[in-house]
Amino acid sequence: MIAPTPEDEAALDATKAPLMEHLIELRKRLIWSGIFFFIAFGVAFFFAKDVFHFLQLPLQHQTGKTMIFTALGEPFFAYIKIGMFGGLCLAFPFIAAQIWMFIAPGLYRHERNAFLPFLIATPICFGVGGAFAYYVLLPYAIHFFAGFQTADMELMPKVNEYLDLVTKIILAFGLTFQLPVLLSLLGKVGILTSQQLRNSRRFAIVGITALAAVVTPPDMGISMLALAVPLVGLYEISILLVAMFERKRLRAEAGRAAKEGAESASTDVAGS
Repeated sequence: MIAPTPEDEAALDATKAPLMEHLIELRKRLIWSGIFFFIAFGVAFFFAKDVFHFLQLPLQHQTGKTMIFTALGEPFFAYIKIGMFGGLCLAFPFIAAQIWMFIAPGLYRHERNAFLPFLIATPICFGVGGAFAYYVLLPYAIHFFAGFQTADMELMPKVNEYLDLVTKIILAFGLTFQLPVLLSLLGKVGILTSQQLRNSRRFAIVGITALAAVVTPPDMGISMLALAVPLVGLYEISILLVAMFERKRLRAEAGRAAKEGAESASTDVAGS
C-alpha cells in the first residue's frame, strides 16, 4: 500500500463526520440513484420495441426466423425486462457518479486521483464487452444451435427465453471485461504489483477458463474460448498497465527524494 502523506491525513481528518451524517448522505445518494434508474427505465421502455428489434437481429440474420410467445402477457413483460436492462445500462454512469460522490470524501488524495479515471473507464469497458458478445459471440452461438434443426425438430424461439440468453451474455461479458479496470486500480493504489500478477498468471488462466465455462453457452467450448482468450489478453494488458504505474510511482518518489535532499542541503548551507 502507498503510505498517506501528512497532507492526506489532514484532509481526511477534515472530512470525518458522525455516523448519522454518513447514513443521511448514503440515503441521499441511493435516492438519486433510484431516480436516475427510473428515468432511464422510462426511456428504455419507451424505445423497448426498437431495442427488441435490435437484440433479435442476430437471430434473424442467422436463422431467418422471428420469435413466438405462448403466454398472453409475455410480450408486455418482455418489454418490462428490456426496460430494466436498458435502464440499468443507461443509468450506470449516473449511479457510478453517486457512488463516487459518497466515497470520495473518505479517500486520500492519491486514492481519489487513482480512482476517478477508472470510474470513467468502467462504462467504456462494459460497452466493449457487451459489443463483443453481441457482434462476435451471439451470431456464432445462434448459428451453432440452429444447426441442430432436423425435419422432425424446427426452431421456434420464445421471446422470454431468447431475451434471457441475450441479456445474460451481454451482462456477463460487460462485467468480465472490467478485469483490467479492477487490476489496474489495485496496482495504481499499491495493493497489487506487476510481479504478483506475473507470478499468479497460471492460476489466473485457470480461473478465467472456469469463469468462461460458467457464463457462456455449452457449444463445444467455442463460446468459452471466445471469452477466455480476450480475458487472458486483458490480464496481460493489466500487467503492463500496473508496471507502467509502478515506473511512474518510482520516478515520482525519486523526484520527491531529490527535492527534499536539495531543500535539506540548502537549509544546512543557510544555517552554516
